[in-house]
Order: sequence, then structure tokens, then C-alpha cells
Amino acid sequence: MPYDSTTIAATVEKINAEYFLPAIQRPYVWGPEQMVALFDSLMKGYPISSFLLWNVAPENEMSWQIYKFAEHFRFGEVHNELAGTQGRKLTLVLDGQQRLTSLLIGLRGSFTIKSKGRRWDSPDAWQRKTLYIDLLVDPSLIPKSEDVNDDIEHPYGFELFDKAPQSGPANLWIKVGDILNYPEPESFKVFVEKTLSRLPPSKTWMTEETAKRNLDRLHQMIWVDRIVSYYTETNQDYDRVLGIFVRANDGGTKLSKSDLMLSMISSKWTDISAREEIYNFVETLNSRLDRKNDVNKDFVMKACLLLSDLDHVYQVKNFTNRNLEIMRGNWTKIQQSLKRTFQLVNSFGIDRENLTSLNALLPIAYYLHKLDLDLMSATTSFYISNAERIRRWLIAALLNRVFGGTSDSTIGAAKNTIAAAISTSRNFPLVDLNSALSRQIKRPSYLTGETLEGVMELQYGSKQMFLLLSLLYDNKSWGTTTHHIDHIFPQSRVDRRHLMKNNIPMSKIDELLSCANRVGNLQLLVGAENLEKNNATFEDWIRTRDHSFLAKHLIPEDEHLWSIMMLPQFVAEREKRVMQKLASLQGDPKFGAEAAE
Repeated sequence: MPYDSTTIAATVEKINAEYFLPAIQRPYVWGPEQMVALFDSLMKGYPISSFLLWNVAPENEMSWQIYKFAEHFRFGEVHNELAGTQGRKLTLVLDGQQRLTSLLIGLRGSFTIKSKGRRWDSPDAWQRKTLYIDLLVDPSLIPKSEDVNDDIEHPYGFELFDKAPQSGPANLWIKVGDILNYPEPESFKVFVEKTLSRLPPSKTWMTEETAKRNLDRLHQMIWVDRIVSYYTETNQDYDRVLGIFVRANDGGTKLSKSDLMLSMISSKWTDISAREEIYNFVETLNSRLDRKNDVNKDFVMKACLLLSDLDHVYQVKNFTNRNLEIMRGNWTKIQQSLKRTFQLVNSFGIDRENLTSLNALLPIAYYLHKLDLDLMSATTSFYISNAERIRRWLIAALLNRVFGGTSDSTIGAAKNTIAAAISTSRNFPLVDLNSALSRQIKRPSYLTGETLEGVMELQYGSKQMFLLLSLLYDNKSWGTTTHHIDHIFPQSRVDRRHLMKNNIPMSKIDELLSCANRVGNLQLLVGAENLEKNNATFEDWIRTRDHSFLAKHLIPEDEHLWSIMMLPQFVAEREKRVMQKLASLQGDPKFGAEAAE
């Protein structure tokens, strides 16, 4: 079948009326700049590549999950709305979703964007914007950029606004979507006259001509030029269509592995919508637990392989029909095990702010999955001791970057170790895991003399600092109580200007500053306690604490070290205690009798 062509107006009219998206399509991923660049390219007469469509026969309509294009889009959203397509001619877009969605948003919809510097969860951070064009921008008068990336410039004056911009002597703004109201030459002529009448009396002939030329070009681009070139596939074989989809989406913004895997799963999990299931589950892990996480589809898909005792290497060859069937049968329990895993590690105070490797959670998920355990559900010795084993193992693995780089073999070694250990004991095999992983990565996976020196070089601001400090305490409420990383000698006191005002020699100032952000000058305090401490001098504040506080935070009792001039000696002494404490935690903790429930 040859390629056909049509206008943008005719195409947009069919979006969400005849044109829809199959479940194998990923969400809209373009940013506002890319959308504006598309309209600019069209005004310049640049080609925008062809589109690939699939006509679905009426008898196959109910076989697939169908989605609408995003019309009013909020930047960062991952969901498209399910479409009701009964009684309609149904055409699915296999290639061109990003461009067609951008045309729809620019002409009929809106783009909700977060303001820079605002928090994501603040309602005031988000502005719903629509696309406008300044008709007085004359591209021929804009100097040609020497930058080879000329496509990042938008000389036709397209811009997004949350409210209609004010026109003036130098601007004549119209909403781009208004052009859809004037398909006929007669009505468009009236619109042109009405628009040009908004120009100030002081307008020049050149100004009026620029506005008219741009308006004519916009109308021509939308209503007249047959810009949209497309090929329509009619074959109803889904495997063939899936192959076409993968080939068609091999260029442009690359599909991730999870996009391709999800395409395959969606074609085989016929009793549920794999796309909805996985997207909703990722959102649950990220946003609906006690703490925020940063999980992606790749992690969930890889976990499906591992927890189903399949080859966990994340490659297409492992997503066979047989394996997909096994994963579907395990899906409910897999969700349960992963949710329990994140609830457990979140209770350690580990979340998106400091979890430096998602892969490090897979051995934990495998252990909980195989034994069908929820270590948050009871407070018996068995539950408490194994939660602590997991906490110590996980933090050490994260600090030592055990799962950095290509970690498939490391995950495999952890899985085999756990599988062997739980055949004789239900306890989390902390010691066996450390031994096996140390052999695998050819260095200690736990905290020992060889690795502690590197860990102690961490500085304030590192994502791993909370993990390190949390090992020093017996606290069980990391996930529910806010803790702050506090400078024992306050930052305001170990500050160059402050020290200079107190006539400290420059050589001593440099020595003091080099110690300020080291592990030895950092501790964890609950939020209220940290606010109470504020910027008080250490000498004054520490004398308000009892002896148990010193012991808890490993603070030297020798009062002559409590002076700011003694900070280097204080840090050195405290770091010795920190290293001793960390080294003592690497064996299997002794919790007394541990009845297996």
C-alpha cells in the first residue's frame, strides 16, 4: 500500500475520534521545547517524517487495550486515559505519537509545566499553558545563528503562556489553536482583518505585512498543505504489528528496554492490561507508601524474572512466551513481595534520597518472596532479628557499591546463596551472602578494614552519609521519625569568616575547615533535637546532655577535645570509635533465641 498524505487540521480532527494509541506505546515524553520546535519546523516548511498507522478490524477491536492521546498534558505524567472505541472506525498509531500529541496539545490542548525552583508537590508550582504565536516576529530579520544547532531557535515567535499575553506596539499575539476555527477562505479573511485591526494606529506598512504574512503561513500550514504523510498497515497479525512497531520506533527518542518488554508482555497477558498493572504498581511504590521511592519499569520487569526463578538477565531472549506465562502466574505475589521489600527498606530510612542502587534490593525481595515473609507484620524475635540482618547487609552493600556497574552476575550469586541457605534455615543469610559476594566482586562486600577507610572519606552532602550514620544507632524508627544530619561543631562556627573574626591563624583555619564535613563531625538527631541545638557552641550545648547521649553518639568524654580549636583531634578520636562500631556490626548479630515463628 502506498503512502498517503493529508493536512494537519484533518489529522488533528481524527485524534481521539478515530486515531488512538495501542498499549505497546509508551507515554508522551516530549518536553515543551520539543513541542514548540515542531511548530517552528512546520512554519519553516521542514519535513517532519512520516507516520505509521494500523487499521484494526472490528472483530479485533476488543482484543487490545486502547488509549487516548494526551490533550491536556501535565509534564512528567506517565498515564494515558483508556479510550472507549465502540462503534468507531479504529486506527492505532504505531509511529508518530510524540508528534501527533504535540500537534494536539498545541492546537487544542494545554501543557502544564512546573515552575523552576518550586517543589514538585506544591500546587503553586504548576502552570497550565497554551501555545501562542507573535505575528510581528519577522524571521528574515533575525540574524542567522552561527550555532550548528539552529533547530533550537524558534524565530517564528511561538511561546507558551498560562494566560493570554498582552499585545502592544511590538507584539501581536494570537492563540495558535484559534486557526482551527477558520477552515474556509471567507471566514479566514474576516479573521485576518479582525486580527490586523488590533495593531496600533502607529503601525507601519512593514509591520502589518509581517503579521498578515505570518497569519497566512499559519493557515496554509494547518489547512492547506498536505504535510502529514502516513502509511497504513491492515494486516491483523499482532506479532507482525509488534515487529513493525519495534522497527519503527528504533530511531528518534530511543525506546528503553522496558518499553520493548512491556510491548511483548502486553501482547501476551491477555486477561489484564499489563501496561495499566505495571504503571500503577510503579506509581504505588513511588508515591503511595510511607516514603517516596524512585522505581522504574525496568526494575519491576527484572524482578519479575528473578522472583519467578527465570534467567534474570534483562534481555529480550528471556521474555519468551513460556516465561511470560510464568511471570503472569506469579504477578500478584511478585507485587506483594516488592511492596513488602520497599516498606521494609523505607522503615530503615532508605528511600529515593539515599538509595544508590535499586539492584541491591533484588536479593531482599527474593528472600521475602521465597519465604512469603512480611517482616513488618510482627515483632517476634525472628522478625526483628532478620529485619536487622537485612538492614546491616543492605547498608554495607550500598556503601561498598556491591551492585554498581553490570551487576547481573552479582545478583545471580546472591540469588543462589539465598536459595541454598533457606533450604535449611529461614534466617536471612547475612554471613553467607557477604562471603559469596566478596568472592564474586573480588573484594570485601562488608565493612572491614580494607573498605572502612574508603567509606570514612565520605563527606557531608553525600547521598550515602545517612546510610553510614544510621548504622551507628540502634534506632528502630528511621522510617517514621525525621532525622537530620547534624554538624556536631556547627557549620556557622566552623566558617572561614567567623574564624577570621576570632583571629584564628589562616593555617589553623584551613585545618579546621578540612575537618568540618567529615564523618567524625556528623551525627543524626531527631528534627526537634536538632532545632533545639541550632547554632549553639558545642562546648555549651554538650554540657546540657547526659552521659548516655555521649555514648549513643560516640562522642569522646574528654572535655579538652570539646573546644573548636581541638576539632581535628576530636574528629580523629570520634572516627576511631565510628570505625570500631561499624566493624563490630559485620558478623551475624546475636539476638538470643530465634524461633522460626
